[in-house]
Amino acid sequence: MDRLTEMEAFANVVDQGGFTDAAKKMGISKSAVSKHVSSLEARLGARLLNRTTRRVSPTEIGLAYYDRARRVLNDAGEADALVTSMQSAPSGLLRISVATDFGVNHLSPVLSDFLAAYPDITVNMVLNNRYVELISEGFDVAVRIGELEDSTLRARKLTETVKRMVAAPSYVEKYGRPQKIDDLNEHKLLHYSSQSSGNVWRLTAPSGEKRQVRTAGWLSVNDGQSLLNAAISGLGIAYLPSYLYADALKSGAVLDAMPSLPDEVQGIYAVYPPGRFTQPKVRAFIDFLVESFAEKGLMDWVD
Repeated sequence: MDRLTEMEAFANVVDQGGFTDAAKKMGISKSAVSKHVSSLEARLGARLLNRTTRRVSPTEIGLAYYDRARRVLNDAGEADALVTSMQSAPSGLLRISVATDFGVNHLSPVLSDFLAAYPDITVNMVLNNRYVELISEGFDVAVRIGELEDSTLRARKLTETVKRMVAAPSYVEKYGRPQKIDDLNEHKLLHYSSQSSGNVWRLTAPSGEKRQVRTAGWLSVNDGQSLLNAAISGLGIAYLPSYLYADALKSGAVLDAMPSLPDEVQGIYAVYPPGRFTQPKVRAFIDFLVESFAEKGLMDWVD
């Protein structure tokens, strides 16, 4: 007899507390279940079940065997599900979390191509600058920028961006460029109001020293594009990723406000819940992102 079938029959007898209910669960006769269990006991040379007229319970050996057998059966079930999943067409609702700036400027424009390629997938994209809990909040995937904090999530790197301080030529002409980090205290700075750390810029000095500069801001807003617009209008210096300022820098609308500082390179990642296999809709979306942003990186954000 098939070894897995014997294991399954035995495990179901233990789970259901008897042969009759185990037979119903498996969709076979009670006598067939009994034969499978008897064959298993004969092959192992051990009694696995205590049988009385009123109840069936595992012996000490049977209980130890049950624990291992149940693991094997669960693994076999997952293996079957994996094959079925990998062969099925991606479909269903895909919930995505992404930072507002990146979502509006770079993810939204390519979503139509993804939906055209996978018509059985529907997308619910949530734009916010909050660090969402993927599993508890029901998200399938998130696009995150910078250092990853949650090591329990799986991650795939999409590309990179670089943060720089930018300001309009009119601002530089009026106030000059800061020559060193401490000079920032004398300048008009534009901040993200949604940062949990407050108005703190984490910078690297030309010497390589890491600095955390707590600076007063002339304007705070919870949207990067608005900060860029404020910088372009000459209101002050903004500290932004290149996927936001690259086009404005190329056109001359903003300048590098402090060219002497080393680049602050940040990775852009797709993160998703852990598991032994990835749902087809999630795998398809992440593969699509990798392909879509393959040519992007650092300063390559100008279309």
